[in-house]
Amino acid sequence: MWKKIIGFASVVALSFSLAACGSDKASSNKSSVGDSVDHKIIGIDPGAGIMEATDKALKDYKLDDWQLVSGSSAAMTATLKKAYDKKEPIIITGWNPHWMFAKYDLKYLKDPKGVYGSAEEIHTIARKGLKKDLPEAYKILSNFKWSEDDMGKVMLDIQQGTKPADAAANWVKDNPEKVAKWTDGTKKVNGKKIKLVYVAWDSEIASTNVIGKVLEDQGFDVTLTQVEAGPMWTAVADGSADASLSAWLPLTHKNYSEKYNGKFEDIGTSMTGVKIGIVVPKYMKIDSIEDLKK
Repeated sequence: MWKKIIGFASVVALSFSLAACGSDKASSNKSSVGDSVDHKIIGIDPGAGIMEATDKALKDYKLDDWQLVSGSSAAMTATLKKAYDKKEPIIITGWNPHWMFAKYDLKYLKDPKGVYGSAEEIHTIARKGLKKDLPEAYKILSNFKWSEDDMGKVMLDIQQGTKPADAAANWVKDNPEKVAKWTDGTKKVNGKKIKLVYVAWDSEIASTNVIGKVLEDQGFDVTLTQVEAGPMWTAVADGSADASLSAWLPLTHKNYSEKYNGKFEDIGTSMTGVKIGIVVPKYMKIDSIEDLKK
């Protein structure tokens, strides 16, 4: 079978396997790329759109012997760190913006078949009726736009040990002009409740905590709830959550946007030019997904 997904425990096992034999495999002239990483691509949670795209890549590129390891974003970056520190081979699912591109020297493998599509966008989606019920929040959410550099500062702060809420507060304090653009034309409220849902990607943790702080400063009683992609879209569609800043379109969350078409409102694009794909350290001598067949 082309599609082989193994669980979180395998991420831990794989990290030890890489530590034990990765260097020997990387330096052996007899080893193929697949042999050097045990024909494994380290992924994240199984419900993520990038995992579905990578499943498709395995099929389209006829990588029948390869396995996609599911786990979490944290497990993936931990495994990356262990391999990178020893200059051992590793292949992961990746996306940017992400702090790992600032910390490590990484590259995307070329995707000649276009499985991962062109550049993605991060959208803000809201439940039906939010504009009428919470017009001030609706305006702030629809105004929310920032750069990869902005997000990167928050992600790195969190990665270095700062709590997400504190990292967000630091950024908001340091960027009053940008915050003023988001809140322009709005009035403060007195304790109105709003619930935001988000997926546990470093990028979405950063953006959701920042906008949560902005809403809180405007007088809202804000609840931030971390869920997987499916429940996130379901919550916005059925109205049990007010909004999410974690919709990656047109590819990553395509299935969810089509499933819930007409049951949510797309109220703004917070970032353009984001990307997903298969990522390796630059010290690995491969450049394309096609090279995984060698």
